Amino acid sequence: MQEDNVLDASYWNDRYIDDNTGWDIGHHNSIHTDYVEAHYTKSTRILEPGAGSAYEVAYLHSKGYTNVFALDYAAEIKQRFLDKNASFPPSHYLFGDFFDVKESFDLVLEQTFFCALNPELRNAYVEKMSHILKPAGKVFGVLFNFEKPDGPPYGGSQKEYRAIFEQKFDILRMEPAQNSIPQRKGNELVIELLKK
Repeated sequence: MQEDNVLDASYWNDRYIDDNTGWDIGHHNSIHTDYVEAHYTKSTRILEPGAGSAYEVAYLHSKGYTNVFALDYAAEIKQRFLDKNASFPPSHYLFGDFFDVKESFDLVLEQTFFCALNPELRNAYVEKMSHILKPAGKVFGVLFNFEKPDGPPYGGSQKEYRAIFEQKFDILRMEPAQNSIPQRKGNELVIELLKK
């Protein structure tokens, strides 16, 4: 297992500088964007933490979603995103640590950010996620569905995830993804979690 201090802002920033970004699929993930477009109005406050290239955020913004936010603490990728998405409001790409977020949201898009964190932070993630969500707020997205203790990414199982999330969320959906991108087929769970 990686040490806590390895997975800091400079670690992730260096990964972007070195183009060592195997997680970057190069386009928005329709699992996320289809869900948002089917269930949420264009004024909904939406956050994607650990967003990196934030393709989902860019796509939703292009479709008229006015309160969609990215969050990352790798300065390199935030600047790349803003250079590539000139019409995106810079103040909506939040720069900093997820655990320091003060704003609140109706929906958080989970794009395996949970699996990039040291597993020792998983309970803190659940606590923080519950804190930043408004009443009836949800987490929606994907988690990796495989055991991998030597991340990042770190994997897990439905049983493990349920035990963690049930503390603060009603689990509306946690099931194998049916429309994963080819390189992740069979290795993702779709989650839909409602704040208690």
